[in-house]
Amino acid sequence: MSGKEALDPERIPRHIAIIMDGNGRWATSRGLKRYLGHNKGVEAVREAVEGCVEIGVSYLTVFAFSTENWQRPKSEVDALMSLLVKSLHSEVPTMDRNGVRLSAFGDLDSLPSRARKNLEKAMEQTRHNQRLNFNLALSYSARWEILEAVRKIAEKVEAGMLRPSDISDDILRQNMASWPLPDPELLIRTSGEQRISNFLLWQIAYTELYFTPVLWPDFKRTHLFEAVAEFQRRQRRFGLTDEQIVGQAHLKPARAAIKKTD
Repeated sequence: MSGKEALDPERIPRHIAIIMDGNGRWATSRGLKRYLGHNKGVEAVREAVEGCVEIGVSYLTVFAFSTENWQRPKSEVDALMSLLVKSLHSEVPTMDRNGVRLSAFGDLDSLPSRARKNLEKAMEQTRHNQRLNFNLALSYSARWEILEAVRKIAEKVEAGMLRPSDISDDILRQNMASWPLPDPELLIRTSGEQRISNFLLWQIAYTELYFTPVLWPDFKRTHLFEAVAEFQRRQRRFGLTDEQIVGQAHLKPARAAIKKTD
């Protein structure tokens, strides 16, 4: 695996997003209850956060709980909400000491009262930290986010606050639940699954996708560094041709050594 020493500090992705998949499979493969996989997954979250701090990532966003997850058995949902409260109590003091700011976005009003209050308290406690912005996507789905943004914009048009001709990419972004997060440069999904699962659909238009067979509870910071190393080997085109990218090489010299991908 690639260690952090192999990484180019000038080309660390500013924003990494992670779909934390495989908790349940990790547990059932060991004959354990599914919720124990989620408990173990908290350690992987800690590894990812500390790894991002080590290499200088500015934003880390994890898909913690989707709107579709509410359809899971009530016992599992209750266990996940209890785990959220427990994790906030145990992890926030360390995050605070390490300069990590905790934020969350999604349909937060749908969370149980205790979970929401503890989340709000944790965000308030860490709001002045600036080393890493750690974001939880909770009760979130990308289609929900886009629909909510469209509704907000429609209400503003109806109220005369906005004209249809004023609606732009920026206007849509500014009405999204995840605003003002920048688009992620790198999206990691664990467990071997190769799909997006309704996560940040608008924001990942030009994001590099990285899939690993590692189940989330087994994910270590070395796996994070390996993903970043692969990111640094790729050439990010943004719709440009090879010739255009070469023409811009004087602006970003490091691109000359990056592996070409279509």
